Formats: sequence, structure tokens, C-alpha cells
Amino acid sequence: MFQNLIDFFATKEVYSEVETYYTPTLAGNIALFLAIVSLFILMAAFTGNQKKLQVRQLAFSAMAIALAVVTSFIKFAHLPYGGSITLFSMFFICLIGFMYGSRAGIMTGIAYGFLQLIIDPTIMHPIQLLLDYPIAFGCLGLSGVFADKKHGLVKGYLLGVAGRYICHVITGYIFFAMYAPEGMNAMIYSLGYNATYILPEAIATVALLFVPMVQHGLKEVKRISFQS
Repeated sequence: MFQNLIDFFATKEVYSEVETYYTPTLAGNIALFLAIVSLFILMAAFTGNQKKLQVRQLAFSAMAIALAVVTSFIKFAHLPYGGSITLFSMFFICLIGFMYGSRAGIMTGIAYGFLQLIIDPTIMHPIQLLLDYPIAFGCLGLSGVFADKKHGLVKGYLLGVAGRYICHVITGYIFFAMYAPEGMNAMIYSLGYNATYILPEAIATVALLFVPMVQHGLKEVKRISFQS
């Protein structure tokens, strides 16, 4: 029964004994779209009684997702089994967590993860799908943990990216181990493979966040995001 449900939402393609991929069907894409809409409804329900702040938060979250999607198409490198170095796409999701707290950030990240699943899917198993998309990108919302700390955005960004990295390392070790070079430990391979695209973007983003003009601009964005 569970397999029939999977087949309804995704097409299974077997390339070899170790290569199996799933591509979302029309029903799968509709379900993903409905999941994204539901997440925004939940986000609205949990933002409290301040209606102006609620609408503003949803607007900023939608803008952040749009910017993250656009910048995710600007790729400096795209790895063969998923993952790419993009133009600061992770930062926009982390920014929502920093501005509105981890709960809003995680929900925004999950919605963005589902969008990435539609745009650029690499699916080998339902568990891998959850870890590599909604959960991994949802972790970027953990940036809100350090919102009130000195250099809170930098610390939060690094925490969020670390959460995403751990999710990808787990799926790499479990579901992509067959791609490790002969004789190489699968965990070492997964750690290195995922660091190849996450680490360069993280370093570039952190360097940008220490630019005084950028810091001033982000303070203004946060101030505007709470204006009544």
C-alpha cells in the first residue's frame, strides 16, 4: 500500500542495480504546491494577533523565498548527484529566521525546500527526499537562535548551514555511498562531497556579512520588517 502511494506521487526510474530515482508526477507536484500553501497558512496562524506584523512577515518570507529561488539558478558549480554553489541563496532563508525567529525561519525553509524539490529534484528514496529537501532547508531557519546575540546573523547563518550540511551528509552516507571512489570510506566521501558546494558559499556569505555597508543595510531591513 505504501509503495502504491509512492508510485502515485512519483515516477520510479531504475538505471542500474544501485541507481534508482524518483520524479514527481502531476499529483506529486500538486501535493507539493498544496504543502507550500499549507505552510504559509500555518505561518500566518502562529505569528500572533498583530495583523500588520503578520502580513508583513508573510510578505518578507515570500520575498525571501523568491530571492532564494532566483539566486539558486545562478550556479557557479553544479555537482552530479545534487548540490550546487549558488549566489547566496541560503542567506535569504536564514535572514527570515534572524528577523522573525526560528519558527518562522524553519517554516520558510521547509516551503523553499519543497520548491527546490519541484525545480531540481534528485530523489532516490522517500526518506532521502525528506532529509535533502524540507528538513535540510528547514534547518536554515535555525538562524533565529542567535537573533539577539552579537554577530547574531553570522552565528545563526553558520548554525543553519551546519544543520543543512548534516542532513545532506546523512543522506549521502546512506543513499549515495555507491558513488564513493573505490576504497574510500562512505562517510568521508559524503563529508567531502557536501562540503564541496556548501563550504564555499558559506565562506563567501560570511565574508559579505562583515562588510559594514551590508551590515547597515540589513539593520535597516530588520527595522522596516517590524514597522507598523
